[in-house]
Amino acid sequence: MSETSLAGRTAIVTGAGGGLGRAEALSLAAAGARVVVNDYSEAGDAVVAEIKEAGGEALAVRGDIGDWSLGDRLVEAAVDTFGSLDIVVNNAGVLRDSMIFNLTEDAWDDVIRVHLKGHASLSRAAAVHWRAASKAAGGPIYGRLVNTTSEAFLFGSAGQPNYSAAKAGIVALTLSANQGLSRYGVTANAIAPRARTDMTSHVFAGDPDASRELDILAPERVGTFVSYLASPAAAGISGQVFVVYGDMVALMDSPKVEQKFTAASGVFSTDELAAQLGPHFEGRSPHQTYAAYSVAALDTTGVENIAN
Repeated sequence: MSETSLAGRTAIVTGAGGGLGRAEALSLAAAGARVVVNDYSEAGDAVVAEIKEAGGEALAVRGDIGDWSLGDRLVEAAVDTFGSLDIVVNNAGVLRDSMIFNLTEDAWDDVIRVHLKGHASLSRAAAVHWRAASKAAGGPIYGRLVNTTSEAFLFGSAGQPNYSAAKAGIVALTLSANQGLSRYGVTANAIAPRARTDMTSHVFAGDPDASRELDILAPERVGTFVSYLASPAAAGISGQVFVVYGDMVALMDSPKVEQKFTAASGVFSTDELAAQLGPHFEGRSPHQTYAAYSVAALDTTGVENIAN
């Protein structure tokens, strides 16, 4: 059997009724996985029908992933229906865009609840299952956790303070899951995808190369990478963040210490801080911040960002 085959594996994909989640669910199914398709609407039923029509196995579980109890229901559905849970793809999300000076409490709560709480809900429920399964087996088991962050976290999108914060939290959640679950055989990674979907239709212009067989921002491109991360072939990859779209996958590096400042006497005064830090920041580019602006240089798709 191929190291990228998912035959005999069971996956859960949230927000899989359309767009990126649908593409991920279809890709996992094409690789042989049985898929629990979660969406808040009946759109998940159509995706299940697609999978079954192609000869796969799938089950729709409708519900709002921001509801903490849904994580347990999804895990139970996977185990009760298909006998196992091997792969979790947290994808569901919403947008409530605004500049920070226009940000409302509801817009903040909606995005944090669906993105960050939704990721945490299902990750926790899956972790409980995987830990118990590992203890019962007396050693590591098979587990793959794929979370969805965004370049908005890397840049700090001006019009998305809620979304950017949620996506930053998802990276931290992923790193924590990697630390806590690796002993049980579970990998945890985060992807920052770009894909042309209903949610992003207002963001990207069309593919400038009309002759291309597959749109340069087609969600299927991301789905293929998710299927790889879910496979046995990716067993050695964990605790990583990838930017994924077009014809490339980029592995992000961890933050680095740029400069250390040390008090001469062991205790800083404000004057000494000014003397040491001030010269270091003189003439500094406004783009030389903690934000990963260099990621923008990866984009060779030619697709215009029409939201800016």
